[in-house]
Amino acid sequence: MDIKRITSGLLGFPLVLIILLIGNKYVVDILLTVVTILAMNEYLNAISKVCKPIKWVGYVSCLGIALIHVIPKENLQLIVTLTIPTIFLVLFSHIIATDMKITFKDVAYTFIGIIYIVFFMMFIAIIDGMENGKILIWYAILAAWGTDIFAFCIGLKFGKHKFSKVSPKKSIEGCIAGVIGAVLLMLVYTYIANTYWNMDFSYLYILIAAVILSLIGQIGDFVASSIKRYVDIKDFSNLIPGHGGMLDRIDSLMFLAPFAYLFFTAI
Repeated sequence: MDIKRITSGLLGFPLVLIILLIGNKYVVDILLTVVTILAMNEYLNAISKVCKPIKWVGYVSCLGIALIHVIPKENLQLIVTLTIPTIFLVLFSHIIATDMKITFKDVAYTFIGIIYIVFFMMFIAIIDGMENGKILIWYAILAAWGTDIFAFCIGLKFGKHKFSKVSPKKSIEGCIAGVIGAVLLMLVYTYIANTYWNMDFSYLYILIAAVILSLIGQIGDFVASSIKRYVDIKDFSNLIPGHGGMLDRIDSLMFLAPFAYLFFTAI
């Protein structure tokens, strides 16, 4: 068992718990902005091995998360919708301005990173700001981290059948255990929410959501692994002992966040 991995997880979890429970939506937005900048920095450094990313656009785009709850709600959808083509415009302007020293490949990899990291992370901030967001956000966290923990522990001990060359250490047994773990944790959490916080969440609905979100989160993990394999690195950084970089830690959570938001709007 990886002691560093366990220790850093035990130290980090209470900090996340305190901020999400006590911090208002603006505090959470700032935290998420910092996390997103760290993740973006790791991504840009990684792809710098195969292209020349337009880094300043990537970093500036991260600041948009801090404005999610500052922008009037009635204007938010319009601004977010216009942001994507605006970023696209700014990135492609670099090709013209540099007389093609910046190439389509550089622009494409930068744009993918912005969508992958910034826009996916944005949904975590949006969930936290929803009605009962402080309760709902933990479904997303349990789906992601519950899957990771169960998949790691069971896969380490019982994993015999490898899942994919994208991530050779992951096993089919671990993936199944991850889904079961996410389901169990989310159902227990639903009992607590319904019993002590006067919620009325459907256990069947949560069960279905848990299975789907766990699977999506695991695909998100494979997405991050495919990027690392492409640029030939083991981890995005060594920021978190035993876990690698920030992006290594949040890859599944941010990937499932938009789909969690979809479930929560229908709950």
